[in-house]
Amino acid sequence: MDKVESHLHPVGSFDVADHVVPTGREEIWRFTPLKRLKGLHADAEFQPSATTCTWNTPAGVRVEGVDGDEARSLRGVSGLVPNTRFAARVLAEVPSTLLVDVPADADVTEPVVVELSGQDAGVTEAGHVVLRFGRHSRATVVLNHTGHASMAQVVEVVVGDGAQASVISLQDWEDDAVHLTHHQTLVGRDATYKHVAVSFGGDVVRMDANVTYDGPGGSAELLGLYFADAGQHIEHRLFADHDAPRTKSNVMYKGALQGQGAHTVWIGNVLIRKVAEGIETYEENRNLVLSDGCHADSVPNLEIETGEIEGAGHASATARFDDEQLFYLRARGIDDKEARRLVVHGFFNDLIRKIGVPSIEDRLMSTVEAELAKNVLKDL
Repeated sequence: MDKVESHLHPVGSFDVADHVVPTGREEIWRFTPLKRLKGLHADAEFQPSATTCTWNTPAGVRVEGVDGDEARSLRGVSGLVPNTRFAARVLAEVPSTLLVDVPADADVTEPVVVELSGQDAGVTEAGHVVLRFGRHSRATVVLNHTGHASMAQVVEVVVGDGAQASVISLQDWEDDAVHLTHHQTLVGRDATYKHVAVSFGGDVVRMDANVTYDGPGGSAELLGLYFADAGQHIEHRLFADHDAPRTKSNVMYKGALQGQGAHTVWIGNVLIRKVAEGIETYEENRNLVLSDGCHADSVPNLEIETGEIEGAGHASATARFDDEQLFYLRARGIDDKEARRLVVHGFFNDLIRKIGVPSIEDRLMSTVEAELAKNVLKDL
C-alpha cells in the first residue's frame, strides 16, 4: 500500500501468504478467543454455503448474486486492502458476490432487506457482499443474520458523492454461531453515511468496521448496540481513517453484559492524517454490567498527524446499575424488577431511536426485554 497505516492496523495485502495465522499475541487479535473461531481466522476450508440468502427488491435497485469477471471486479471496490488473513482469504477464494446496487439519484424509501439465515453451524463458510450507492442517491440496506452458521464475511460499501446511505447489520444468530466479519466503507465527497451494528446472538461475533473518505465533506456516523449473555464473546473494532479534509466521524456504541463469562470488546481507532485539515471526530463507548462474572474491554485510540482540526475527542465508561437511579424509581413506588428494566431501556433508548427504521427500532426494544428476562429479571 502507498499509505502508512495506523499502528493498530497492519499494512494490507491481497496475497493470503502475506498474512500469518494469528496466534493471539498480535494487538488486533489479543482479545479474541481464537480457539472458538473454528479456524475461520486461519485455514478452515470454506465449504459450500449452508446459509440461505433472500431479499426484497425495491423499484430501481439491483440485488443479485454475481460471479465471474463482474465478481472479480468488485474485490476491493471500497478501497479495502485486507489486513487480516480471513479477509484476504474471502476475497481470494469466494467465487461469487452478493451485489446491492442503488443507481445514481435514486430515492429509495423502502429499506432493502437481505435475510441471511444459517442452517448448520458445523459448516465453515464465507461470503462477500458489496453495497453500492450511486451519486446523490438515498437508500437503506439491512443485513439480517439469523440461524446457525460459522461464517467469515467481507462487506464492502461504496457511498457515491452526495449520497445519503444507511447500512444496518443485525447479528441475531442462534447460540452456536460464529461470525467473523469485516465491513469496509468508502465515503464520497459531501456524502452522508450511517452504519449500525447490532449484535445480540452467537457464540462468538467479531466485527471490524472501517471507514475511509474519497473526498472532502464526507460524514460518517457509526452506531452500535450489543448485549452479551453468559459465555458469549462479542467484539467490535472500528477504524475511522480521516484521509481527506473537512470530513466528520461520530461513533456511539452501547453494550450490556449479563451472566458468567459474558465478554464484550470495543476498540475505537481514529487516525487523522496530515492532509485531513478541518475534520471533526468524536467516539463514545458505554457499557452496563448487569451481573457478576462479566468483563468489558473498552479501548479508544486517537492518532493525530495535524493540528489543523475542528475537534477530536473520545469517552469510555463501564459501570453497574446506577444506585441513585434505582433509588429514585423505588422511592416513587416502582418495584425493583421494573426499576431495573426501566434503567436498561433508558440506557439503550436514545441510541435505538437514532437507527431511523421504526420496525427495527421496535424489534430491538423487544429484544432488549427478552435478553433481560434471561438473567437479570429472572429471579426478581
